[in-house]
Amino acid sequence: MFLDTLTFVLALAVLLVSANYFTAAAETIGTWLRLPAFVIGVFIVGIGTSLPELISGVLAVTKGASDIVPGNIIGANISNILLVTGMSIALNRRSVELQSAYIYIDLHFLIGSFFVFCMIGYDGNIDFLESFIGIVIFVVYAIYLIKGGTSTPQTSAPTKLAFPVKALVILLLAAVGIYFGADYTVLSISNIALKLSIPPSIVALTVLSLGTTLPELVVNISAIKQGKAEMAIGNVLGSCVFNTLVIPAVASAFGSILVPTVLLSFSLPVMAATGLLFYLLAQDKRMSVWEGWMFALIYLLFVLKIATT
Repeated sequence: MFLDTLTFVLALAVLLVSANYFTAAAETIGTWLRLPAFVIGVFIVGIGTSLPELISGVLAVTKGASDIVPGNIIGANISNILLVTGMSIALNRRSVELQSAYIYIDLHFLIGSFFVFCMIGYDGNIDFLESFIGIVIFVVYAIYLIKGGTSTPQTSAPTKLAFPVKALVILLLAAVGIYFGADYTVLSISNIALKLSIPPSIVALTVLSLGTTLPELVVNISAIKQGKAEMAIGNVLGSCVFNTLVIPAVASAFGSILVPTVLLSFSLPVMAATGLLFYLLAQDKRMSVWEGWMFALIYLLFVLKIATT
């Protein structure tokens, strides 16, 4: 048990560090390709932060532990909205204004993606044919964001940059780290769940999802303190949309995904309610410190409920 726990901690650390280096290197290459800053922020950074969930999801299906996938998706979404967003606003100690129209694009697609996930997962099984619609919706989301994000003309002539060879090497090495980190993370979760006689989906719902969202919590607190609140919250919402629409489709291409009853009866409704609550509270274009604390406390209640069930 100690060895499995140590393997989980080390593998998760390798996974997160590798994902961080991968994202930074991809951002450098994106700048060299002269991609707009908005596109780099939303897609390279946003998708990069979801790589741990994506790769671990694919490997979980191939190893016959597909119930880890919905547990990780649901747990990551709940952690992102309640814990990451809630604590970021609460620790900022002042209200966060949401003036950008793009936040509402994220909010609308957030609700839509949660609705789609509930539809395809309610029967306890997710296959590729039904989850493929998520890819199509994400493409629509991407086009919508890119059209808006690239509409502002550049005010200065682009500077010719040398090809970032170092970034490419880091990108490839980080990709290897992500693969092996995810592989051993899935293996250790399965072993821990077996020895504790609890479903792997519950371990993924709590420990794994919390571990993969802690770095985002630190980054978001820093971003909000620098006056970049909308970018931080937008990245969280965009990450949730990617997790919910793309990961089930990609993972189910390698085999059907099992959604355990324990997730359907409690955690899935909590995820849906969390998305709806955030959507409603954001309609006045501001999030107060008290709302941030409420989100954090709801997350604490969620974890306590899971632990005592």
